[in-house]
Amino acid sequence: MSFTRPDAFTTRPTLHGTFGMAASTHWLATASAQAVLERGGNAFDAATAAAFVLHVVEPHLNGPGGDLTAVFSTAVEPGKAVVLMGQGPAPQGATVEHFRAEGLSLVPGSGALAAAVPGAVDAWLLLLRDHGSWELAEVLDFAIHYARDGHPVLARVGATIASVAGLFREHWPASAALWMPGGRIPAEGELIHNPAYARTLQKLVQAGAGLGEADGAVAHTREARIDAARREWREGFVARAMVESAQQPHRHSTGTDHCGVLVLADLAEFRAGYEAPATLEFRGHTISKTGPWGQGPALLQALAILDGFDDEHLDPSTELGAHTILEAMKLALADREAYYGDGDVPLEELLSPGYAASRRSLISDTASLEFRPGHVPGWEPYLPGLRTDGVAEAGTGEPTVSPEGETRGDTCHLDVVDRWGNMVSATPSGGWLQSSPAIPELGFCLGTRLQMTWLEPGTPSTLTPGKRPRTTLTPTLVLRDGAAVAGLGSPGGDQQDQWQLLYLLRTIVGGYSPQQAIDAPAFHTTSMPGSFWPRTWEPGGAVVEDRLGEEVIAGLERRGHRITRAGDWALGRLSAVVRDPVNGVLLAAANPRGAQGYAAGR
Repeated sequence: MSFTRPDAFTTRPTLHGTFGMAASTHWLATASAQAVLERGGNAFDAATAAAFVLHVVEPHLNGPGGDLTAVFSTAVEPGKAVVLMGQGPAPQGATVEHFRAEGLSLVPGSGALAAAVPGAVDAWLLLLRDHGSWELAEVLDFAIHYARDGHPVLARVGATIASVAGLFREHWPASAALWMPGGRIPAEGELIHNPAYARTLQKLVQAGAGLGEADGAVAHTREARIDAARREWREGFVARAMVESAQQPHRHSTGTDHCGVLVLADLAEFRAGYEAPATLEFRGHTISKTGPWGQGPALLQALAILDGFDDEHLDPSTELGAHTILEAMKLALADREAYYGDGDVPLEELLSPGYAASRRSLISDTASLEFRPGHVPGWEPYLPGLRTDGVAEAGTGEPTVSPEGETRGDTCHLDVVDRWGNMVSATPSGGWLQSSPAIPELGFCLGTRLQMTWLEPGTPSTLTPGKRPRTTLTPTLVLRDGAAVAGLGSPGGDQQDQWQLLYLLRTIVGGYSPQQAIDAPAFHTTSMPGSFWPRTWEPGGAVVEDRLGEEVIAGLERRGHRITRAGDWALGRLSAVVRDPVNGVLLAAANPRGAQGYAAGR
């Protein structure tokens, strides 16, 4: 069947072509990726180039000191999805005991004490080494140009800087010097520069170019040059500068000063890597996500629950469909809280047909106001203490900066597919300009991903040295008939999988084109503990775009959903690329909300 389409209008066309397609959350990153494709690079060259551009043009949403997850498929093994793991673990000194000794009951939302080992740069360089074709210098040239010669700044970057200007001036002078040159907030469209980051990237290139005969014949290979840059990052000047900065006392979001615990050994020992994805078969498609150290399998659980309903219950544009989808997401996200983390997780059972059926039976005609994780034999679900005022007592992590100024970081996304059938979907995040003090000689700061861990014992993601925090970064790769057919994702923290679920239902079941699915009205539940401090939850809460329609919204309210209206164009920031494995036709689409995301291709 085809779903209800109350408005056939799309903000832009779904792009069609056969050569190559790119889509991302910023037009300069998309343009850079497409430029790589046009010059003969493959999807992995293009994605890596775009990712480093995102460090420069969306510094309030991601940075080199942050993390990423990606899912990709190669033309050599078209039916195989692979997870690129760029989520660093907690440093060895990041113990619950140390945080308690610092007088903390929560992991701060800003400041280097909350820094996980940075994983993004090593992950991109690993992907480039193993699956790209270009030299590192060629790939990084785009980001070096924008950092050294300037790029027109987004209004949202200036707004973020303005929100933390007092903190920068009073406590983080290095950040003020980098982001407020002359003591002023950059205006929208003004050219801003980051020469320190340009020099950092140039030095990484030089680390490989400087390999000589003493390093052996293998040193002259492209792969060896990239590995030399990786060593320089984790053991050389970058590592030394990160550790020196982290260990200086500085203001955290607690309003108190602390030193970070990151040391050289943490950086030297980390390696990005590849993992098998978590997968689910849905209506003839294989949906591929990260493992349960990320929230990705929650999307698979929701699909498993919804797969037992007829198509009428799966249309997000109707009252019945929106209600059913909201209830399925509540159940899946409750299991995320109860079971997910970097350790033993009963994922096979959580994704099993029998378990999905038991969860499906809980969905009634009215909205649930309860927190309802499921029960897996032999496992004890973690139940966060939920106060009646809607705050989860066991939460950690602060707003990104507080109390001097309050703002939250967010995330970027990019997707690339090339004419050979290589496809990558990646979600970089963390290391926001407001995360921790800027490191003057590097031009970036450390991230704060540890704010997603608990200081309470016995949780699935209690702060533990060497373990990854449960991340919200969750790209998606879709396979059909032994080939990758779609890559998609979105910024949005806890909402990432919820908005992607709407896209998958509308395209796989409803017959929407990619741009129609991205433009269509979105919604999400807030009826679960959030992943970030103060981990609020609103029993029965649902946030909707007004374009969902008065009749549908009124029907949801009658069913007991506690509706918050977000405006007409406020939710969902997806991008996507698609490939038809039969005729090789490529498609791309990007989010119009915020007038920032773009797709390109031919």
